[in-house]
Amino acid sequence: MISFHDFKLNDAITQALAEQKYLTPTPIQVQTIPPVMTGHDVIGIAQTGTGKTAAFALPILHRLAAQERPALRKSCRVLVLSPTRELSSQILDSFRTYGRHLRIRTALAIGGVPIGGQVRALLGGVDVLVATPGRLLDLVRGNALRLGDVECLVLDEADRMLDMGFIHDIRKIVAKLPAARQTLMFSATMPRAIADLAAQMLRHPVTAAVTPVASSAELIEQRLIRVDRHAKPAALVDVLRREAADRTLIFTRTKHGADKVVRYLTGTGIAASAIHGNKSQNQRERALAAFRNGEVRILVATDIAARGIDVEGISHVINFDLPNVPETYVHRIGRTGRAGAAGTAISLCDKEERAYVLDIERLIRKSIPASDRAAPASRLEAGTKPKIGRAPAGRPGKRQQARHAGTARKTGHKSRQHGGDSETAYSIGSVAFMRHPSSARAVASPRRNASPI
Repeated sequence: MISFHDFKLNDAITQALAEQKYLTPTPIQVQTIPPVMTGHDVIGIAQTGTGKTAAFALPILHRLAAQERPALRKSCRVLVLSPTRELSSQILDSFRTYGRHLRIRTALAIGGVPIGGQVRALLGGVDVLVATPGRLLDLVRGNALRLGDVECLVLDEADRMLDMGFIHDIRKIVAKLPAARQTLMFSATMPRAIADLAAQMLRHPVTAAVTPVASSAELIEQRLIRVDRHAKPAALVDVLRREAADRTLIFTRTKHGADKVVRYLTGTGIAASAIHGNKSQNQRERALAAFRNGEVRILVATDIAARGIDVEGISHVINFDLPNVPETYVHRIGRTGRAGAAGTAISLCDKEERAYVLDIERLIRKSIPASDRAAPASRLEAGTKPKIGRAPAGRPGKRQQARHAGTARKTGHKSRQHGGDSETAYSIGSVAFMRHPSSARAVASPRRNASPI
């Protein structure tokens, strides 16, 4: 069995690894560290949780330690680009952890925080700069950073940067870099656009691929719940109350949807936080810290923000919205079932998403066990009791009917006649009720295309 000592890394790096109790490298590290140490370009195909950050950070630190030189003003020797602030912060933490016994200068350049501190950090130059593309270009345009001395460029989560529209920014950045450089590209998936970009940027790269994207973790129990769109919120509450979950990560398609899910869960007495691009950096850091330390056990996220979530002990992943890209499904559920632990992935699927399921099953080469859930008749299933006033007894006279008509105009209630009796229609949440005056009862009927979320 290979150990980190077999790589002959700098002694200071090996010491830091021992202090972290890292003894055996992961498959992506075994494939990546040797070619990076010898200066080759590398394409790494690996999902989050496979140890890919150490796969490039360790050999880069080794090369920096072996070729020490004074930093140049407003410059960096290693540039690491990632799509999100959270992922950038975690990458920087890894460099600092593994290089704690080395004299390595590092800096972080991300949006959502004042740029002044980042400008000051770069004045004297740094060895490693971890950045998001947008903030990096801001620094370059403001003459706070020069890219002419970059020796190594790392693109992490390249597929997600493509999804987020960073491809043009990346091309602008690459155009300012020296042609003679080492380039490392890491991606959870390898769509054609990323392969084309790699062909343009890398020279005779070594390919390191582990856990093919079609291979979802064997220890992850996957389940599918077929449910009407408007019934998804109540179905989610059912799942959360039924499952014995330590930490649950819920995925939504949009930022607005993530906030709606959190509000709905909070309304039913289930504590949850959201993390997405519309949150400030401080809000995102607080939500992630609360999820990591167990203060909040349910985190609702979009795919973009989730790329920066590296939290151990996620027992459940729930797809509130199924992704329309099958590789994204595999990446999502890979957040659970790590390090030999069991995990559960549950997907809520409405009629419009069933085509996505076929694509997913084709990719993972197996069927996902599915069950049906009847649409709830009302919000009562979620624990909310509607307030229903007393219905008038007997047959209303003309004055009462006029009063009902006036109320309907003011409140949006509708009245209709049935053989002299009047039925009043009103709604609570996603449910329409019909009140019959002679029976003082309300009959619930689901309203079409309505959802509490």
